[in-house]
Amino acid sequence: MKIINTCILFCLLLTSCTTKKVQSYTGHGVETLDQEIVTKYAPKPIPKELSTEIEAENEIRSTGMGQLAPDGRTMFFTWGVTGVRQVWKINGPKKFPIQMTGGENASSLSDITNDGKYLLISRDEGGDEYPSLYLQDAKRGGELFKIFGQKKVKVSYLDQSDDGKFIYYRANDITPTTWGIYKYNIATKKRELIFKGEGYWWIVEFFKNGNILLGHATGNIAREFYIYDLKTKEKRALLGVGERESYNVRIAHKEGEFLVLTNKFDNFKRLYLYDGKKFKPITKKLEMNIKNISIAKDFSRILLRYNDNGYYRVKVIDGKTYKEMSGPKFKKAEHTFFGSTTSDARYTIFSQVFHNKPRINYVYDWKRRTMRQWTIASSPEIDTSNYLRWKLESYPAEDGTSIPMFVKKPRQCEVRTCPVIISFHGGPESQSLPGFSPYSELFTKRGFIYVMPNVRGSRGYGKKWLNSDNGAKRLDVITDIRDAAIYAKKKWAVNGVIPKIGVTGGSYGGYSTLYAMTVFAEHFDAGVARVGMSSLVTFLENTAKHRRYLRESEYGYLDKDREVLEKLSPINYLDRINSPLLIIQGANDPRVPAGESIQFQQALEKKGIESSLILFPDEGHGVRKRANRTLSTGHTLNFFIKWLQ
Repeated sequence: MKIINTCILFCLLLTSCTTKKVQSYTGHGVETLDQEIVTKYAPKPIPKELSTEIEAENEIRSTGMGQLAPDGRTMFFTWGVTGVRQVWKINGPKKFPIQMTGGENASSLSDITNDGKYLLISRDEGGDEYPSLYLQDAKRGGELFKIFGQKKVKVSYLDQSDDGKFIYYRANDITPTTWGIYKYNIATKKRELIFKGEGYWWIVEFFKNGNILLGHATGNIAREFYIYDLKTKEKRALLGVGERESYNVRIAHKEGEFLVLTNKFDNFKRLYLYDGKKFKPITKKLEMNIKNISIAKDFSRILLRYNDNGYYRVKVIDGKTYKEMSGPKFKKAEHTFFGSTTSDARYTIFSQVFHNKPRINYVYDWKRRTMRQWTIASSPEIDTSNYLRWKLESYPAEDGTSIPMFVKKPRQCEVRTCPVIISFHGGPESQSLPGFSPYSELFTKRGFIYVMPNVRGSRGYGKKWLNSDNGAKRLDVITDIRDAAIYAKKKWAVNGVIPKIGVTGGSYGGYSTLYAMTVFAEHFDAGVARVGMSSLVTFLENTAKHRRYLRESEYGYLDKDREVLEKLSPINYLDRINSPLLIIQGANDPRVPAGESIQFQQALEKKGIESSLILFPDEGHGVRKRANRTLSTGHTLNFFIKWLQ
């Protein structure tokens, strides 16, 4: 990778205008980096004792949600027990798991064909997020047969025909920003382009007459929907065109009607019935979002997943009358999830998450009204029953706004001052959730207070909260990062001893960490940034082209918001950093290119500031492989112990 010095004129936040030199780079992926850089920043070993402890935590195992075969007799799921996420199956409740895929690259299950013959598998290389799509025999396993995949091309499975003979996928192989939707004949292995358009397009579902309900993303949240006639190749606008609203649309039981999940008319998402002209609310007005819905194919029921201040709850309504109906009874847990339902509407996968035990999958039989456990979680040699429970708390922002946060506080921190680690989520339109977290336990058992704020811009707290940081508005609320540290120092000081504050996070959380360590440097004592943007300008210039317009709707546009983007870029505040920093990055990252971390680290090195970079050559946007996770976790833990304790 070539590093070029360029002069950029910008206005520093809260200071006068000045000229600074920053470093620039081009492209993303390990092939854009000089081998010398990859070698220089390669991860180093950690002490054996620490590695052994983290590996024990990695032995705590639970599967992905999974999917049932059409007959309900076999469950397929992803599982990382080998160290890399692969596809497995079990032929009945609590049966012995059989591995279907393997190798050094992660695999995921996209679907099972409706005839039960094939699995649809997606797999990328080294976390580069440019996967290929494959078929595999669902009964025998064996070789994967490639349907489609090309270098630097994004491929996503979309849907299939009722008989399972045809599948539909999208790919940006026409141009990086043009998505084609293809129909693939499994028997002949031939594909047909049935639609193409600029930006993200996908098949929502098929109408009975064979036409398609198409979705189109026009921003990070905004969605449009169209009815596409396969014969005439014409599309007709249905909903959202020219708007900036969040919609999720499905075909309803009655012809000509649609089920629409939206927050257009309220601060929180509700489910509506839409006849093409008017909206009629189906669900009650509540101070909580409906996260997502699942509709049985025969419309016998609709499952609703509510986000209740960061806790997921499930409700059931009739798919024809829309009245509430009884469903499975669950134990009280942090979260309850639903997964897929078989095409005959008889079986649905559910799972629950507790703070002190790994997730387990269940199958509910709607005909017999029975629930059976299918998967078995394990935690060898570790007693997770003593894991600390997350507590929902809040802290005040500078303007008085109450910011929710989840806290794990060791008991000994009641009588003595403990260092605090503040972890910011990604997105930025994501949300930190309580749950089963061996990772946070590694810190709390060493006497750290672990905090996860949901600053303004997080999802789950209504439309106003979600959109409060878009574009230039981010300058008004990014101080939520600083205010978390101010509160922590007051809240958890004991006998006048103020705690040291560490900051960490991945993706946008990594960006938040870099911003905290520069602009708000006086409030933080150490930081670990994972795959974070150091400059919003170079990030938007080099992130994968198919992603750029979605990210610009969140952060601002290069052609008209450049001054704001510069004000919001941590690399423009290097003179303020005064505490040690660790940066962790995947070389193959297509979202936040490795150049973001490299340019920041090299700038710090020139200034002689205490910092280090760990660059994983076989990872992308985040560290996924088990051995690499052990290294990443170990270096993070040692770093915070060194500088905060």
